[in-house]
Amino acid sequence: MDAPLYFKAFLLGIVEGFTEFLPISSTGHLIIVGQLIGFGGEKAKVFDITIQLAAILAVCWEFRARLWAAVAGLASERAQQRFVANLVIAFTPAAVLGLVFHGAIKQHLFHPVPVAAAFVIGGLLILWVERREHRVTIAEVDDMRWRDALKIGCAQALALIPGTSRAGATIIGGLFFGMSRRAATEFSFFLAIPTMFAAVGYDLYRNRAILQVEDLGMFGIGFAASFASAFFAVRGLLRYISRHDFSVFAYYRIVFGVVVLATAYTGLVNWSEQ
Repeated sequence: MDAPLYFKAFLLGIVEGFTEFLPISSTGHLIIVGQLIGFGGEKAKVFDITIQLAAILAVCWEFRARLWAAVAGLASERAQQRFVANLVIAFTPAAVLGLVFHGAIKQHLFHPVPVAAAFVIGGLLILWVERREHRVTIAEVDDMRWRDALKIGCAQALALIPGTSRAGATIIGGLFFGMSRRAATEFSFFLAIPTMFAAVGYDLYRNRAILQVEDLGMFGIGFAASFASAFFAVRGLLRYISRHDFSVFAYYRIVFGVVVLATAYTGLVNWSEQ
């Protein structure tokens, strides 16, 4: 058993689970933490995809009753039909742009310094949105119209830039367009399901030749760690936003990004390309 490798898998699983649904970018954290602990290469990229799948399955489990209601009522209930239609509409912008620019983004932006810059910019945007007057016109997810879903989908597409945060783009976009904090957060969870299943399926298919039986232990540890930490992160975030705004995440992003940029500029850390 390769204990150091398994520990890295466990650590990255925890990182993925806790950051996937917070507005702080799980992809950015995986890139930076992976660089720091020496976990890179093509196999590491497939590993990252696998633990993202675990995180989204944790959301499916947490909201299983809501998702089952949508499936059961899809044929006859107008509210469930509208809910599913809104998810499809919101999913489309990122899906189309992701297919077009996937290769270029992977090649040029999946590196620590561009990610750190996106951390800082995203943090400043969160602070800007939080300081605007917030007029709630959409109190619940079920109040959304197709035009609202399209706007949120366009906001989510910004998260194709690693370090931006899919959850952050969706939630802050939702606040900007008049959603309540809880509605914006819940919709970001629901929208993650088709978005991440599509991204994971696409990447796993493209990298299927890299998958090997001897890696099952490493993948299994990372998967379990990601599922468990994501489950607690989702519940914790919903409790947190009931009494707080998202400014603390903005400050965290800015500090984290500035530290990475400063260490890169001074040469304290060699943020070489993975």
